Amino acid sequence: MEEKDRNKVSLKIQEGVPQPPNINPDVLTGISRKRRKRYSVNEFTDGILSGNRSILSQAITLVESSLPEHFRSAQAIIEKCLPYSSRSVRVGITGVPGAGKSTFIETFGLLVAETGKKIAVLAIDPSSQNTKGSILGDKTRMEKLSVHPNAFVRPSPSAGTLGGVARKTRESIILCEAAGFDTIIVETVGVGQSETSVRAMVDFFLLLMLTGAGDEIQGIKRGIIEMADAVAITKADGGNKIPAENARIMFQNALSLFPRTQSGWKPLALTCSAREKTGISEILKVIGDYAGYAKKTGYFEELRKQQAVIRMHDIISEYLEDSFYNHSEIKSLVPELETELHKGTITSYKAALSLINKYFKK
Repeated sequence: MEEKDRNKVSLKIQEGVPQPPNINPDVLTGISRKRRKRYSVNEFTDGILSGNRSILSQAITLVESSLPEHFRSAQAIIEKCLPYSSRSVRVGITGVPGAGKSTFIETFGLLVAETGKKIAVLAIDPSSQNTKGSILGDKTRMEKLSVHPNAFVRPSPSAGTLGGVARKTRESIILCEAAGFDTIIVETVGVGQSETSVRAMVDFFLLLMLTGAGDEIQGIKRGIIEMADAVAITKADGGNKIPAENARIMFQNALSLFPRTQSGWKPLALTCSAREKTGISEILKVIGDYAGYAKKTGYFEELRKQQAVIRMHDIISEYLEDSFYNHSEIKSLVPELETELHKGTITSYKAALSLINKYFKK
């Protein structure tokens, strides 16, 4: 088109929207966000005991860290907070996928928080086996509870731990108790063979089950049922009320067939609906009745002593595992043995024995 004809065209070309740079300009100019203050052990302890949520969160992050220097500081904080712990009721909550654990916990937690008591939720999210990452979406799912002034919601990655419990959950419980929380909820990623790890750190174990998804009797796994102090059939609302009640009766009958628990408590089966907020207060009452019963019989204190012994053995196992795999000679030898295993030139037993002998200098 000639220049004289181009001026007669009504079409105008607008400039495009400028694209943002690929690199943050603040990084290029040396400007970065202000780093958090590094607290001393005493400052961490004082902040936790005063109920400072920010310091409590940072202390739990320190506890969960795998860095050696963080481990030493974390243990010092835990030692100072230990005399102020053991003042809460610890409740472990697990259940089949889709049972609505997060929805139940939010409704339950709001009920507790609105009575004036303080509740902490330690929610364990599953970690990817490939990237080791975790979504940590429980604060999003528990939107109302996470902003309640009497509640504290802390999602943590399971980091591959069996049973869906973070390795440092016990230490996090101690810190939350020292911060003044009356009720501690430990939510696991779901039902697994190592759910005993949850039972070994809580006072009351609640199993959430779902009806209407097939044969309910398939959900009755003896190992898990035997650990439960109560079974709650969730989503008992609308047209699911009658099936939920039928499932409750089935579970109650199953519970009555098991031997009496160590505490002497008779486990109960209940129904509830987090959506309609029905049955939640009854579950809260059952937990309170159990705590009162266990304290009266002395089982509550005895259980805490047993859990301390279990934790000692767990710490030994964790320490030895970390020490083994962080050993310089083991680190260099592991890839070589893995290559031989891939080639089929060595057995797994012989490879493991070679590593163990190298570690113990045999």
